Amino acid sequence: MQPRNMSMSGVVDLAAVKAAGEAKQKAEQARAEAARTGAPAGGARLVFDVDEAGFQQDVLQRSTEVPVVIDFWAEWCEPCKQLGPLLERLATEYAGKFVLAKIDVDANQMLFQQFGVQGIPAVFAVVAGQPIPLFQGAAPEAQIRQVLDQLVQAAEQQFGIVGAPVDASAEEEQPAEQPKPAGPYDALLEAAGTALDAGDLGGAIQAYKNVLSDDPANPEAKLGLAQAELLRRVQDLDPQAVRKEAADAPADVAAQIRAADLDLVGGHVEDAFGRLVDTVRRTAGEDREAARVRLLELFEVIGAEDPRVAAARTALARVLF
Repeated sequence: MQPRNMSMSGVVDLAAVKAAGEAKQKAEQARAEAARTGAPAGGARLVFDVDEAGFQQDVLQRSTEVPVVIDFWAEWCEPCKQLGPLLERLATEYAGKFVLAKIDVDANQMLFQQFGVQGIPAVFAVVAGQPIPLFQGAAPEAQIRQVLDQLVQAAEQQFGIVGAPVDASAEEEQPAEQPKPAGPYDALLEAAGTALDAGDLGGAIQAYKNVLSDDPANPEAKLGLAQAELLRRVQDLDPQAVRKEAADAPADVAAQIRAADLDLVGGHVEDAFGRLVDTVRRTAGEDREAARVRLLELFEVIGAEDPRVAAARTALARVLF
């Protein structure tokens, strides 16, 4: 049996969780300000030119954090001159829910060929490292909005990818923030963290839920609750029995999910993620959905900024697309 006073020590740093939560709040504030003023958060970071040398970092790596829409264009292309400004305006309006990478096909023939572009303008997306064709030609704005809404929704629901990080330069352009007093939930969050470390899972869960009942988007409470609920799921499991069951019955989705929970609590993050990605690959229907949802829940436990989460999202995209 797992000891009842087990903790997430060595798996998740609660201080890092709090810092990630604060960073997420700043990103959301920056996106809201961008929507209000029409100025892109992070300057030109919402719309940028990409060449072959920068494609790996600017598109593939970034697509694990935010959907990247690619506009293939050329100076001589008249429809491109209509579509390009529209996409740039929408990138600003969506305020970080996606970013726009512009690729000049004349200067980047290799990328043009790799994507199998038949004509321009052509618009693709990359999510978790996987390319997705969106549309070709200068489509009407209403149709483009519908496609972008579907892209943003799929990125969030399938992979937990919810938006762009804030560029450091954005903070330099904003007025300096005044120091804020301790928030109304600081005491509850501190008590919840203490209870979590002490193994009082019921107390930790209730404290996090109390915060979320008033502030449903509170990132520290959401991540803390995910940790506490994970620990409660595994506290009465027999590790040897669970692992034997998972090894003997690879098609048993519930057994694989239980083993993944134990993997994560034991600090074997890549093993947990890999087990569930493989389960998604082998299954369909409700079984596949159960494994995918649990994988997203484990992403929450580790935190979106962890590179292991980004790698697992890319692996998940490969088996879903």
